Amino acid sequence: MKLLKYGGSALVVLIVVGVGALAFLGMQSRSGAALGLFDGVLADCPSTPNCVSSETGTPDEKKVASLPLTAWTKLPTEIVEMGGNVTAREDAYLAVEFTSDFFGFVDDVEFRLTETDVQVRSSSRVGYSDRGANSDRVAALRETLRN
Repeated sequence: MKLLKYGGSALVVLIVVGVGALAFLGMQSRSGAALGLFDGVLADCPSTPNCVSSETGTPDEKKVASLPLTAWTKLPTEIVEMGGNVTAREDAYLAVEFTSDFFGFVDDVEFRLTETDVQVRSSSRVGYSDRGANSDRVAALRETLRN
């Protein structure tokens, strides 16, 4: 009986600590900004599995296809409709933030206009795994732009 009582209490403590840690990481992710361009291209993805990119040299497990050239002019409008916030806009570069509903995790999505297509990089600011959120976001954006 004592085992159930103390085991239940320990489980509650672990849940509270876990939720608190996630809330803290969510707050941490709100500071910062998109990485920007490095030598004219989007930054490489980190070793963690919470980033996807279409840039040349991206490992296969993080690789997504670039967007068509025609997407460039539609991107700001479509991003706002998807719940994103445009944070930087230049002639050939666009930076966007998406914030998760529950813990407020911020993901950066960046776009680079080339002569033939639009390169994209979507990455979480904190944490290790994104459970496919960045890949799903790029796929949803691609589908929205296709319509």
